[in-house]
Amino acid sequence: MASSRAGGPVSTSEVSSHRPMGFAEFVAIVASFIALNAFAIDMMLPALPEIGRAMNVVRENDRQAVLTVFLIGFGIGQLAVGPLADRLGRKPLLLGGLVIYVGGALLCALAPDFTTLLAARLVSGLGAASSRVVIVAVVRDCYDGRRMASVMSFAMMIFIAVPVLAPSIGQIVVLLWPWQVIFLLFAVAGLVVMAWCALRLPETLRPAHRRRIGAGDLAAAFKALVTHRQTLGYTLAGGIMQGGLYAFLFSAQQVLGEYYRLGPYFPLAFAAAALTISLSSFLNARLVGRLGMRVISHGASAAFLALGLAFGVPVLLGGLGFAPFMVILAAITFLIGLTFANFNALAMEPQGRIAGTASSFLGAITTVVAVVIGGAVANAYDGSLRPLAFGYIGVGVAVLAVLLITEHGRLFREHHRPPAL
Repeated sequence: MASSRAGGPVSTSEVSSHRPMGFAEFVAIVASFIALNAFAIDMMLPALPEIGRAMNVVRENDRQAVLTVFLIGFGIGQLAVGPLADRLGRKPLLLGGLVIYVGGALLCALAPDFTTLLAARLVSGLGAASSRVVIVAVVRDCYDGRRMASVMSFAMMIFIAVPVLAPSIGQIVVLLWPWQVIFLLFAVAGLVVMAWCALRLPETLRPAHRRRIGAGDLAAAFKALVTHRQTLGYTLAGGIMQGGLYAFLFSAQQVLGEYYRLGPYFPLAFAAAALTISLSSFLNARLVGRLGMRVISHGASAAFLALGLAFGVPVLLGGLGFAPFMVILAAITFLIGLTFANFNALAMEPQGRIAGTASSFLGAITTVVAVVIGGAVANAYDGSLRPLAFGYIGVGVAVLAVLLITEHGRLFREHHRPPAL
């Protein structure tokens, strides 16, 4: 038996499935693929005012499209890459997606107007889809159950360093160079991960698990996903909760930079909030083996609603100072971090034989739900905190409702057999 830092032994068969990589390097490359998407979003935040001025974007809320369009491409792209990954293998799709991601980033740097920039961001998002879908399928190829949740939690812990650092890097770039340099950095990061993947990551899909692609197969796989209570329920819960995160993400520059008048210093406050997700992901990786995915994620969801109400009451009564706002925001993002890996692992757990297709459909649903919810809340920004407060309360109520339906009203209970629809 080989040991790992995830807690507990790792079987020889698990280690051999991603050789020549050891556990630590495997977690690191998983985190790197996921982090490319965080880079592509969070590093953009300080540049939004500059892009808006340079490209004559009159309405301030319209600048958020630089973020939402990327995520729309990211969601749509996931529908295709999963089935292809189940047929052709994981590695070709990872490398192909990175080529598109890098190409889209370069097109963004050369865009002459806002419409072209958004089109290029859509292309880049399509390429980034493989880094979300296929890398999760790679993890599912190698691990399952609580071990999978532990791997994803460690990967999330590493990847969250990007949201902590990316806005500050973006702010430095905007102060020293044209905003187009940000997109050149995206391209460089994509090339580095591409080389790492090509040289070190093996093909993890076993030949016996490759599936032919056909309309009937896709329809059957989709039916298996949307009719499985656990898979569908935790997919929707994950999308709604992620929508709460996007609500703040899309409007972060306006809330922190303009409402609280932090100006170019807003990345520091953003980093403080992002750091709490890293801390909660680390805590989850340590506790999930003992407490279980349901206990942790259900408890975090209930606490999220309580904090949403604690946030909404003072906002409705007249306002909220910066210090209490940051305390509540940090607590909310901490709780979101306790749900990410667990909701995803619970949704994927019953779908091992169609991991690529499952990750594809589930990722697309999660992303679309999150973008719709987060975009609606952020686009309602009116110079106050009311839209964000109402958004958090709505997210908390919706997530708990979905969890109660999914688990037949029995929350905080671990069980070995997922409930059937």
